[in-house]
Amino acid sequence: MKYILAIDQGTTSSRAILFDQNLTIYAAAQQEFTQHFPASGWVEHDPTDIWQSTLDTCHQAIKLKSTNVADIAAIGITNQRETTLIWDKTTGQPIYNAIVWQDRRTADICDALKQQGHEPLISKTTGLLLDPYFSATKIKWLLDNVEGARQKAINGQLLFGTVDCFLIWKLTGGKQHVTDATNAARTMLYNIGTNCWDAEICQIFDIPLALLPEVKDCAADFGHTEKHIFGHKIPICGVAGDQQAATIGQACFKPGMLKSTYGTGCFALLNTGKDMVFSQNRLLTTIAYQLNGQTTYALEGSIFNAGTVVQWLRDGLQIIDTAEQSQVLAQQANAAEQLYFVPAFTGLGAPYWDANCRGAIYGLTRNSGRAEFAAAALQSVAFQTRDLLEAMQADWGDQMIKATLRVDGGMAASDWTMQFLADILDTQIDRPTILETTALGVAWLAGSWVGLYPELDQFASIWRLDKSFSATMDSAARDGLYAGWQDAVNRTLSN
Repeated sequence: MKYILAIDQGTTSSRAILFDQNLTIYAAAQQEFTQHFPASGWVEHDPTDIWQSTLDTCHQAIKLKSTNVADIAAIGITNQRETTLIWDKTTGQPIYNAIVWQDRRTADICDALKQQGHEPLISKTTGLLLDPYFSATKIKWLLDNVEGARQKAINGQLLFGTVDCFLIWKLTGGKQHVTDATNAARTMLYNIGTNCWDAEICQIFDIPLALLPEVKDCAADFGHTEKHIFGHKIPICGVAGDQQAATIGQACFKPGMLKSTYGTGCFALLNTGKDMVFSQNRLLTTIAYQLNGQTTYALEGSIFNAGTVVQWLRDGLQIIDTAEQSQVLAQQANAAEQLYFVPAFTGLGAPYWDANCRGAIYGLTRNSGRAEFAAAALQSVAFQTRDLLEAMQADWGDQMIKATLRVDGGMAASDWTMQFLADILDTQIDRPTILETTALGVAWLAGSWVGLYPELDQFASIWRLDKSFSATMDSAARDGLYAGWQDAVNRTLSN
C-alpha cells in the first residue's frame, strides 16, 4: 500500500492526513497553535509554531498506524493563503512574525495607494482589490518597519513566501524557494493573465523582485524533503492555497460549479473556466488551479470570520466548551429573540471590504441569552454567504440561479447550520462524505503527479454525497431575516 501525506497548514491549527491508494483517510493528526494579537486589528503567528506544529502532526500521523515512511509516495501541501513571511536566505531565521491574512495593519497603506489612483491597474492585473488582506502591503510593511530589512532585500539576502513556500523551504533544507500559481495569485503582485510576477506592480509597492519565489503549476516537482526530517526523502508534488485545494477536492472542475468552505473564514469559489470574469460587485478574480500549464479561473468571495465566531463563543464569551455545543445551544434559541451578529473582528471582507469596522450585535433584549448568541453566531455565516452568492449571480448571470452549493470545512458538519444556510440561500446544499476537502484536493494533486491517483475526470466521478439540505423556509420569512441582516451590516460599516 502506498500513501500520500497531505499537509494542511491552517490559520488556527496544522493538520497532517495520510490518504491511501483509494483516496481514503488512513491516519490524521491535528494541533492548534497560539494566535497573537499585538494591537487592534493585528493578527500574527510565530513562524516556529507554524513549522513545529506541521512537523509534529506529520510525525503523529505517520506513527498512528506505524506507517513505513518509504511507502509515502509524495507530499501535498495546502495552506492558509496571503499570510506573509520573510526570512534570512542564509540563516533561515524569519525577520518578524508571520503577518496573518486577517491582519488589517496596512489599511492606511491601501488607502494611500487608492488615493494615488493605483487600484484600477492592480485590480486589472492581479484580479484583486487593494486591501490589507493580501500579501503585498504586508511585505511592504515588513520591509519598511523591520530595521535593515529593506536594504537586505535589495541585496538579495531575504526571501518572501506564503506559508506553503516557507514550509517547502524548510522541508527541503533551503534548496527550494518555490510556490504554486494559486498562492502567487493571492499576493497582489502576480499577473494572473501572463502568469508571472508583475514588475510594475512590484515597483508600486517598492518590493524587489529578488525577494519572490519561483512559481509552478499546482502539480509539479517542488523538491524532496531532507532525509533527516522523516528518515526518508519524500518528493513534494502538489501545492495549492487552501480554498483552491478545496475547489479541487470538491471536484468543481466545470464552469459554473460552486463550493464554499467554512473554516476560520468562509470562502466561496465559482469556477469560470478559461475566462477571467472581472467582478462588478467587489468579488475577486483569481486562479482556481493551474495544471499542465493551463490556467482555470474563478470568482471568489472571501468572508474573514466564520469558524472564528464559534471560537469566540468558546474562548471569548466562554459560553461553550466545544464547537459542537454551539449547535445544541442554537437549537434552543427563541425565534422571537432574533439577534444579528456582524462578526467584523478584523473588518468585513467581500462584498463590503471595510477594513476599519468592528464587530457588533443588534437586537439585544433582557431575554437574550447564551442560546440566542449561539444562533446569531452561526446564522451570521449563512447571511454572509448569501451576500457572496448574490454578488456572484450579478456577475455570472442567470447560470447562478438555483446553483447547487457544495460545502466543506468544520462548520459544514453542523446540520442546523447547513439547514439554515439552505433556507437563507433558497439553494440546495450538498455535503460530501469527506469534509477534509482541502487535504483531499492537495493529496490528489500530489498523487496524480506520481501516478498513484486517476486523472481529473475519473477523480471527479468518485465524489460522494453525504447529505443534501433543501430550503424549507417560506420566502417572506427568508427575505425578512436577510433584510434585518443588511440593516445590521449598514449600521456596522465605518463609512
